[in-house]
Amino acid sequence: MLGISKKALLLIALGLSIVIANTCGENCPSGKCTDCKCGTGRSDVNIAAECAKYTGWSQTCCQCIAKHESGGNSHAQLHNTNGSDDVGLWQINSSNWGQCSGGKAPCDVTSNLECAKKVYAWGGHTWKFWSTCSACGCCGKKEEAEFLKAEEVAAELIQ
Repeated sequence: MLGISKKALLLIALGLSIVIANTCGENCPSGKCTDCKCGTGRSDVNIAAECAKYTGWSQTCCQCIAKHESGGNSHAQLHNTNGSDDVGLWQINSSNWGQCSGGKAPCDVTSNLECAKKVYAWGGHTWKFWSTCSACGCCGKKEEAEFLKAEEVAAELIQ
């Protein structure tokens, strides 16, 4: 009887470890991550404050993109069907890590921001390389310019 209990306990522990590994402690909501590039602990950040660290883009678009991409969890991770991974606040794809973070997963907010700025620039200073840009209405230059103008007008009204 004791041997069966130990086996059952071992199976339960093994099953839990697989579930935790696949979800990376809630960092990988799809449950399909092959490893936990940004660890297993969440790191929720203030999206508006992080977006404000760069003034070269629409704050409205930046906040919407980050909210849709990671929900503000700077350790968020998505394993894509093509085998690539997206990580961090702005979900930077692993195909870009070599050009923006020395080949390492940009899990910390600072390196993720630096990568996001580069991907944004590679997209012609638009959000077109983010799959969530349509949901935010921020895919093209025209939309980005409209958001920037509205933010400028709002800032002037506040002063």
